[in-house]
Amino acid sequence: MKIPKRLIRPLVRELHPYVYGEQPKIRGLIKLNTNENPYPPSPKVLAAVKAAADGRLRLYPSPAAQGLREKLAKLHACHGDNIIVGNGSDELLALATRCFVEPAAAFGGTPPSKRSSEGYRRSARTPLRFATVQYLTPSYSLYPVLADIHGARKNPVPLKPDFSLPTVTELKRGGAWKFDAALTYVTTPNAPSGRGYQTSELEKLCRAQMGVVILDEAYVDFAEENAMRLALKYPHVLVARTFSKAYSLCFQRVGYFVGHSDLIAALHKIRDSYNVNGLGQVGAVATLSDLKYYRANFKKIIATRGWLSRELTKLGFRVFPSRTNFIFVQPVRFTAREWQHKLRTQKILVRWFNFSGVKKQLRITIGTPAEAEALVDAVRRILRN
Repeated sequence: MKIPKRLIRPLVRELHPYVYGEQPKIRGLIKLNTNENPYPPSPKVLAAVKAAADGRLRLYPSPAAQGLREKLAKLHACHGDNIIVGNGSDELLALATRCFVEPAAAFGGTPPSKRSSEGYRRSARTPLRFATVQYLTPSYSLYPVLADIHGARKNPVPLKPDFSLPTVTELKRGGAWKFDAALTYVTTPNAPSGRGYQTSELEKLCRAQMGVVILDEAYVDFAEENAMRLALKYPHVLVARTFSKAYSLCFQRVGYFVGHSDLIAALHKIRDSYNVNGLGQVGAVATLSDLKYYRANFKKIIATRGWLSRELTKLGFRVFPSRTNFIFVQPVRFTAREWQHKLRTQKILVRWFNFSGVKKQLRITIGTPAEAEALVDAVRRILRN
């Protein structure tokens, strides 16, 4: 039985949801398509999570992840009120869209109540910049989805052909970039290209922006530098981090923002109650107590990234520079989509994006050395046949 369309908001009916990477339903596949860490959490983290799976499960966790925020504050040399923890950094990206961006319908729309009418009248007289979500392309494909869910105006602006960051001067000359956009997302290092950006060039962009800027550093632990200091220097800049990619806690879903206390306080007002599960908080706190283990893993992943890049280059692939736990490659002989299928028949999963500007490339997660060797062997077999 179908339900009447009128029961669902028109905006929601038209939405295109975020597209996830394939999650294997059979065993024996080498999973190099979703940028998970190939190494398990620290034994100390596993022990802490197992020990916490006791009678505490009947209780609510810390509503604002207080213990974790204190640990993170110490790590980043700031205060607890500079940090908000979320159910993965994705939850916080969604909160930021709701917190800092007006729905486009608010401009000239009918106020829903007398209590809010004055604010809506003010919005109707102000430019659409307050309803604009801006991001560079290609980048994290969740950003436009979040803008659409909120009914915001999107302003995607392309990176340079080599996926490098346009300068402020180039952005001004181009005319498409909005320096007064309500919210600007910058994935750094970039995904899906893997391109790293210097903090100095990010700082120039941040200084030029009037609205909130979120530097999404999901992969920064595999790069040479990070932009955390910008979140503590500029009141309109937030840095997003996650425990998923570098710290092997995808299953637990823990991420955080660092920034000015006023922005963080505003985000706290609209987050869900008890938004971070208790075992996730325990795992993240334990992770921060064993950073030596993870930093050793970063080095192993970076070494494998270098080896795999060299081997695929020898086989004719164009491998773009990477500062992440994946590489972006343009294959030879067959299309990228055909390569995805051919590798799938070899029981290896890689990611192909059906988006303009990146259809010719594949994104390949850096696995263990054995997984990287299996990938190279599979490529050689495909090229021979």
